[in-house]
Amino acid sequence: MLDSTDLRLLVALQKDAHLTAQDLGEMLNLSPSQAGRRRQRLEAEGYISAYVARLAPDRLGLTIQAFVQVQLGTHGPEHSSAFATLVNAREEVISAWTLTGEADYLLRVYCEDLGALHRLIHEVLLAHPSVTRVQSQIVMDQLKRDGPLPVKLPVRAR
Repeated sequence: MLDSTDLRLLVALQKDAHLTAQDLGEMLNLSPSQAGRRRQRLEAEGYISAYVARLAPDRLGLTIQAFVQVQLGTHGPEHSSAFATLVNAREEVISAWTLTGEADYLLRVYCEDLGALHRLIHEVLLAHPSVTRVQSQIVMDQLKRDGPLPVKLPVRAR
């Protein structure tokens, strides 16, 4: 069970993963060692899965972001597994989801340019034997950046 202090700690770390035990202790009215032990427990219990740096795609020459919907013509564990292997091997695919509805998969991709996106779609995805349809949407602008998860704090903890 998470208490309100745990939840506040998770909210704080989503905003700034660089917070030290000292910083967390001050924010949560705990000693640095208590704050550090809470963080370690939340890591060990799997509430905190990673600390990552968010990079600027445009600074790295990744000028095209797109969402790509993929529909398989043949379904079955071996086809899904083969497609998952393909997706996991492609560095330009930064996340992938399985879906309900028309599309079986939604891929979020970053490419250097339109030519690279074209090659990914036509030479990689459509070349896969199970894929029958690919539809892409190129991102024009991102209105809201990927944000923290909505952690619900008890009213008195806010």
